[in-house]
Amino acid sequence: MLAKLKNEYELTQDLKEADLILINTCGFINPAKEESIDTILELANEKKEDAKIVVAGCLSERYKDILPDEIPEVDIWTGVGDFGDIDKIIKSGKKKYFSPRVYLIHNDERVITGSNYHAYIKLSEGCNQKCAFCAIPSFKGRLQSRSIEEIIDEIKRLKEKGYKDFSLASQDSSSYLRDKGIKDGLERLIDEIDKIDGINVRILYLYPATTTKKLIRKIHSSKNVVNYFDIPIQHISEKMLKIMKRPGSVKRLKELLNEMKKENSFVRTSVIVGHPGESHKDFEELQRFLEEFKFDRVNVFAYSDEEGTAAYKRKDKLPDAVIEARVKELEKTVKKTTQESLKKYLDKEIECYLDGLTEDGLFYSARPKVWAPEVDGDILINESEIEELEVGKLYKVKVTELAKDQLIGKIID
Repeated sequence: MLAKLKNEYELTQDLKEADLILINTCGFINPAKEESIDTILELANEKKEDAKIVVAGCLSERYKDILPDEIPEVDIWTGVGDFGDIDKIIKSGKKKYFSPRVYLIHNDERVITGSNYHAYIKLSEGCNQKCAFCAIPSFKGRLQSRSIEEIIDEIKRLKEKGYKDFSLASQDSSSYLRDKGIKDGLERLIDEIDKIDGINVRILYLYPATTTKKLIRKIHSSKNVVNYFDIPIQHISEKMLKIMKRPGSVKRLKELLNEMKKENSFVRTSVIVGHPGESHKDFEELQRFLEEFKFDRVNVFAYSDEEGTAAYKRKDKLPDAVIEARVKELEKTVKKTTQESLKKYLDKEIECYLDGLTEDGLFYSARPKVWAPEVDGDILINESEIEELEVGKLYKVKVTELAKDQLIGKIID
């Protein structure tokens, strides 16, 4: 969208200067929906008088028959099908602009914000899975994969602009190219990525049922794809995985996770607490597993009751108070396992990208080469043996201290 608008508009960090305010929303779970709506209302209240507000993305697509009437402050509503036509939509002046399709980026130009060295690369849109709790397929549709050639071309084009760290993302990355009848699409893509020099790549959102040991070994042996595994397991109780409509056995899931851990890998997951049908015994089984396996990072989500899903129709929903108590309990477990993961870095020398000064200006922030931006944290730098540090450059960092849940280190090379 930014690339489509760059000839007519320039970006500003000052809301009072903005002639156009473009909000790309999320509609996945209740907290994301609330954040999107709060953002719309806040910006509508603070914008200058003649500025236009355009709302796009999943929330507006999912509630296209409701939101335009409920939030009249928005000038233009569009969904998930027309990101590539955003300039035409704004010129048309139509209040609502929704297409019966999901937009999949092809060879479109991009404007990257937020980093001078890292970029996200979209592998596909949509999802063929039928998880009981998830509404994404209802507004994102079935899996549509981009071609390997397109993805490689985009990485090369961005590399020419100075980008060297990439996160590959989709709703279900391990199913990449399965919509084209190709079961080893991600492995084929990794082979092509390894032909490019001077880049660093991680893959986000592997789905357990379509992740194989062969894929894991391919990542382990890759020149450019780091040993980073982001695999949302959602639960570990056999009963709960069936209720959640997550195919595959717990035995196979544990085998995959153990395979990932073999090569000093970083393993992240997400779990849902309080899904309909979850007994206290199921919860304890999940808690015990998180304690034993010791993931590097875990996102704990309270079950969100989403209309249009199989779970929404179930009668055995848990009281909010029970869900909240279980979330708090699991967050304590996760805090301990994250702390153990961080302790492994003490006194180690790690390659890190420099992200610049922290907001308070007291430290530099550096991110280990393997970790994902924004979600996995950083190392605070309070000392450097190198002068004239450059944002986006790789440095060798010696980790000297763990202060609560924050690593601190110094740049040594």
